[in-house]
Amino acid sequence: MSAPDTTRIPAPGRRRIHPAWIVAAVAFLALVGAAGFRAAPGVLMVPLQNEFGWSTTVLSAAVSINLVLFGLTAPFAAALMERFGIRTVTSVALVLIGAGSALTVLVTQSWQILLTWGLLIGLGTGSMALVFAATIANTWFAKSRGLVIGILTAGSAAGQLVFLPFMAALAQNPGWRQASLLIAAGALAVVPLVLKFLKNSPADVGVLAYGAEAQAERDGEPEPVSEPAEPRRNAAVRALQVLKRASKVRTFWALVAGFAICGATTNGLIGTHFIPSAHDHGMTETTAAGLLAVVGIFDIVGTIASGWLTDRFNPRILLAVYYQFRGIGLLVLPLLLSATVQPSMIVFVVIYGLDWVATVPPTAAICRQVFGADGSVVFGWVFAAHQLGAAAAALAAGAIRDATGQYTYAWFAAAAMCTIAAVISATIRKDAGKREAVPVPA
Repeated sequence: MSAPDTTRIPAPGRRRIHPAWIVAAVAFLALVGAAGFRAAPGVLMVPLQNEFGWSTTVLSAAVSINLVLFGLTAPFAAALMERFGIRTVTSVALVLIGAGSALTVLVTQSWQILLTWGLLIGLGTGSMALVFAATIANTWFAKSRGLVIGILTAGSAAGQLVFLPFMAALAQNPGWRQASLLIAAGALAVVPLVLKFLKNSPADVGVLAYGAEAQAERDGEPEPVSEPAEPRRNAAVRALQVLKRASKVRTFWALVAGFAICGATTNGLIGTHFIPSAHDHGMTETTAAGLLAVVGIFDIVGTIASGWLTDRFNPRILLAVYYQFRGIGLLVLPLLLSATVQPSMIVFVVIYGLDWVATVPPTAAICRQVFGADGSVVFGWVFAAHQLGAAAAALAAGAIRDATGQYTYAWFAAAAMCTIAAVISATIRKDAGKREAVPVPA
């Protein structure tokens, strides 16, 4: 049997836009659609408490289940994307998010919210986690990966920005059920675009990854057609094998520890409890939701800028700086909360927004440098730690609120953890990609 011909067939005309950018644009919209629930717990927690009398701890438990599944699904989702394709996994994930959000309007018992918020939406959002952004960047881009991951990660912030003000308004009038249906509609509306435009690999459209063609021209070599990777027979086995290899590398555990703290101080605390905490200080829920929307705006700017910086500077130094600035913000937050929005609070939300998920591009870059072709799945496991940290923080903060009547101790503990994350990140060896690289079996 003769070897397949890998010579690239010249296109009749030069493409103005590389297909990778179209895929990235659809992926951005998919992340926007999937991000609606990220802002939902903070907006819906008080209305649910008022209607059903459930404690903060009960609702925090539902959020924690969601965050645990959000995280633990991610590495397996990355492997499933390799096995069944990005388009199929993404479409199913969006349907799960839509179904979970829609069914929430029917809940009457606390255990039911654990199934909708926790199980269904947790599985769906886990499959659309930030590992999705890393998979798109690693599959479709040979250069500018950091920038692309930054842009796609900003899609989650954009989703929060788009949905949050509307959810807050709907939760007040006519009610939280309409806000939940808005999340469902946002997720399901993106599915047709994903099915039509989100291609699985450059080979599907007969091109190389963005940037690979220019590299081939500079090297003076023929441009091969990008060939799809051989499908894995078992996505779960693939994910577990990658975990086994990665667990032997010190850099993996440094990233896991730092990203767990990242999740605790974003999704777990601010994302879940900022609005209830502001409400405790007399601020209206719509005003607090507006402040989180501002966080979302500057999150977009900060994450894209972080992607640009990651392509040019040492990612471990970027991580250390990001975590330390976040810790300073959390340390002063209890002093800033009040019934009205003061200029100091605006400064906080701007700085916190710029730093919100700026950690993602450098973390994904280190995963790629150290673990090569396994980088996307490794990032999935690192992201799992992010969500486990978020789940623990969401539950702990709710328990602290019920026990003490305020969130102050939760904010101080989070600030201390950020300092720990900064130190851990700074200790990652500069040449980790050269000295600790894990060989990928043929």
